[in-house]
Formats: sequence, C-alpha cells, structure tokens
Amino acid sequence: MTVSDLKTEDIKVDAGDVEVDTYLAQPTDAGTYPGIIVVQEVFGVNDHIKEVTRRIAHEGYIAAAPAIYQRQAPGFAVGYSQEELELGRKYKEQTKANELLNDIQCTINYLKSLPNCDSQKGFGSIGFCFGGHVVYLAATLDDMQATASCYGAGIATNTPGGGEPTITRTKDIKGTIYLFFGKEDPLIPLEQVDQIEAELKKHNIAHRIFRYDGADHGFFCDQRASYEPTAAQHCWERVKELFQQTLKQ
Repeated sequence: MTVSDLKTEDIKVDAGDVEVDTYLAQPTDAGTYPGIIVVQEVFGVNDHIKEVTRRIAHEGYIAAAPAIYQRQAPGFAVGYSQEELELGRKYKEQTKANELLNDIQCTINYLKSLPNCDSQKGFGSIGFCFGGHVVYLAATLDDMQATASCYGAGIATNTPGGGEPTITRTKDIKGTIYLFFGKEDPLIPLEQVDQIEAELKKHNIAHRIFRYDGADHGFFCDQRASYEPTAAQHCWERVKELFQQTLKQ
C-alpha cells in the first residue's frame, strides 16, 4: 500500500539525559501504521535521510529519524565533502553503544504513544553507513522485528564507545535482518561480510545478505558520487519486502 499525503514535522524525543531532535513522517489517512526507525549516515539527519524517511512513510509506515549525534552536535546535518565527512567521523567516534540503544528505544516508545501506530508486530529499522552499524546493534532490542542494514562498517571489528565488536551481539538479534553491501566498498572488506554471515547462520538468525557487483560505499544515496542506481533500486525493493512481510502480514 502506498499513500499520497504525508504529515512531516520536527519533534523532540525524551531520551532521559537529552531531548533528541527527530524528523517524523507519517500518512495523513485514517488508520494505523507500523513504525520504522531511520538511522542516519555520519552526515546527520540531512536532506537525503529526510527523503528516505518520507519514502518509507509513503509505503504506509510511521517513520522517525532520530539525530544520533544529539549529545555531540545538536542540529548536525551536512553534505558530502571530504571536510564534512571528517567532521561526521569525529562525532561518530564520540558515540557510545548504550546511548545509541537508549535513544532508539526511546524513539520506539514515542511511536508507541501515537494513536495511529500499530505496534502489535513490533518495529522496523533501516540504517546507512554508520547507521547500518547502529541498526545491527538495535536489532537486539526486544521491539525490533525487522532490520535493514545498508553498508554498515565496523560491525565485525568494533562497537561505538569501545568494547567487544558488535558482531559478538549477533546471538541477541530479534526478528529478521537484511544486510546490503557493495563489493567495491573499501570500508567493508568482503571477508568481514562473510564473518557476519557465518555468525548469523551460527545463531540461526533469520537473515538475507546482498552483495552488489560494482557498488561502492554509499551506493543507495543519489546525492553521493558513489550512487549506483541498479543496486539502490534492488536494495529498496528488498527493504520494502522485508517490512511488508514482517510488519504487515
């Protein structure tokens, strides 16, 4: 089901020690809709992330994109220059897994409070770049039943704030996870993708992994030089399939 009219707004989500700026998009039609959390790249909740949030809402979901750099850089949203990339990476290095998980759970709790949110089958998430790593973490939350992780770097080697790599939490993943990688991505060696796949299989986690020929890091974003339209379109169709089958059937 697609919907034509949306309501979009900037809200604040109470996350305990901080109020998280969040971009919210939802259908205006009467009815109830599952909730999806959209997690940014290192570039913040910028125009691309807002556009993805609206695309998801058009598919019949309430979509929320929390600013995961709220503690480091409130209002951070930049483009794709090398200077902006380095700044985004600096803030990424200051994040901590427990704070990220808290903020995503609080965003879920906010969506649960909305009268038009159908939370019966749980929630979904999609993340890109650093957000792809963050949603792998968030897949361990009890409410999270569908996760789409797009070129999340570092899953096999580190975790935000330090400690055991995020891959060691694979056994705690709830629901189904789809992962999308470009074969030409210099930030994610294919051996690490194989490691992730082996760990998902080891713990019998429902999953699919997609590896795209000729695709670099950031292949989904049509505002980046690395945009690869064929891979991006295939990825989008699989994401819609995941959310439809998991949250609407």
